[in-house]
Amino acid sequence: MNGRTVLERFSAGGPRGSWPAEEFAHARRLEGMAAEVVMDLATDTFLVIVRGGDGIE
Repeated sequence: MNGRTVLERFSAGGPRGSWPAEEFAHARRLEGMAAEVVMDLATDTFLVIVRGGDGIE
């Protein structure tokens, strides 16, 4: 186990000027979660994660 929980996945090929992963992570932070966005290069997706397993799988 790597100590991270993936909350949501977003394609890296979204429309120009659109940041759905960042917007989702921001909304989770407003709810009190320490959400952050990381890039999964193997799948070309942005992942919104919470470190330490404080989220839902």
